[in-house]
Amino acid sequence: MILESIRLKNTLLLLFLFPLFVFAQDKPNVVMIYVDDLGYGDLSSYGATKIQTPHIDQLAKDGIRFTNGHSSAATCTPSRYSLMTGKYPFRKSGTGVLPGDAALIIDQNQITLPELFKQQGYETAIVGKWHLGLGNQVEKNWNEEIKPGPLEVGYNYSYIFPATADRVPTVFLEGHIVQGIDPKDPIHVSYKAKVGNEPTGLENPELLKMKASLNHGHNQTIINGIGRIGWMTGGVQSRWVDEEVTPTFTDKAVNYIRQHKDNPFFLSYHATEPHVPRMPSTQFKGKSGLGFRGDAILQLDHTVGEISKALKDNGLYENTIIIFTSDNGAVLDDGYEDGAVTQLNGHNPFGPFRGGKYSSFEGGTRVPFIISWPKGIKKSQESDALICQMDLLSSFANYFKKPLANQSELDSENIWNTFIGKDKKGREYLVKSAGSQSITKGNMKYILPSKGPAISKLTNTELGNNPEDQLYNLAQDPGEKSNIAKENPKIVAELKSLLERIKNK
Repeated sequence: MILESIRLKNTLLLLFLFPLFVFAQDKPNVVMIYVDDLGYGDLSSYGATKIQTPHIDQLAKDGIRFTNGHSSAATCTPSRYSLMTGKYPFRKSGTGVLPGDAALIIDQNQITLPELFKQQGYETAIVGKWHLGLGNQVEKNWNEEIKPGPLEVGYNYSYIFPATADRVPTVFLEGHIVQGIDPKDPIHVSYKAKVGNEPTGLENPELLKMKASLNHGHNQTIINGIGRIGWMTGGVQSRWVDEEVTPTFTDKAVNYIRQHKDNPFFLSYHATEPHVPRMPSTQFKGKSGLGFRGDAILQLDHTVGEISKALKDNGLYENTIIIFTSDNGAVLDDGYEDGAVTQLNGHNPFGPFRGGKYSSFEGGTRVPFIISWPKGIKKSQESDALICQMDLLSSFANYFKKPLANQSELDSENIWNTFIGKDKKGREYLVKSAGSQSITKGNMKYILPSKGPAISKLTNTELGNNPEDQLYNLAQDPGEKSNIAKENPKIVAELKSLLERIKNK
């Protein structure tokens, strides 16, 4: 009788726990592929004809392709800040493009996108570019633990490089530790003055395998034959080689998927492509016919294929939400002579839009934005709804039925039904940051007056700066060629007032 009673109790316990177990296993995995400087027109699924990106295109076939998707800013650090926090970057000072030795700019006490998933029982990881600062201060010892960082703002695991590939230190960090560190060869980094006796691009141009263009600052410490921004000495054993960066990150991401296949996970894969310096692995060099920038895009597409394959091989693809988007628009010459301009060969990275990275025009923030979820999204959809990356925070909170305590402080909006293709409206309005701020409401876009230069002398990008009000009807004029501000003073006044109210919220 005692034995029968124990069996009955165990059976009842299993019946009670079974729904919880099924619910936990039914949670979709989420993989966010966040790329760097990819333009609206850089993918064949977005109209490119000179380059083919079949693996990324397949995500669009397996889900929804947005034609009015945006980053919150036209440069990387502010966009990444918004993605993580759900706030416009102008809400916090110091969210401009950070140097490689910057301190962490995310408040550890606020909710972040990975922290939201963590609270729902997900394992969370970031692999790739970080560029949101590390540590509590600029001066840091790269030879010891470096924190706070990704692990303190929501991630369980991180394998990153600190800033961008064109900035020192050119090292990988796993968790808090620089990989391959040698105590006998300590790392020293400075953005103020030269440290050590390492050759620089300015002093030793004969040692460069990729020359710097104009005066972007890529003429300081030479690492792997490429001049960087900033000075570095020591840590020779820990320095990565550009050609191995993407294969390393890809391997880490694929292994993470394999190791966590039995539990729900949120994986942020932050690619370095096609940011400068564009130095793809040997198998992709010369493959695109569009210079190293085109080759880097092919390498990126290959990586997306490897991540998708890992999900399929482990039976996860059908119930995995894959989000693919870019931190800002395209740029061609961003500091190195790499064939991006001379070998463009008719390719148009900007699509139908004006401007690019750094610009207030649409090319600065309107980026590829694809969401794939075979189990939850109807295939081969297209949406022109106005959406922004920072909306992922509030939208996933809605999906989890977890109201955010600080929702009133956020700029992130719940547009979950738009993300999964059940609503075609999206946001009512969106503010975007560049040299001059802009606001889009419906089809109308207003750009604040600015005394800045009209064209960047460094990148040859139209920046959107104008001392007068600018107003464009994006439905009729997506290329922002015809400024209709003077003919529509009431619309200008309305959007200008709305922009000021949002900024002063």
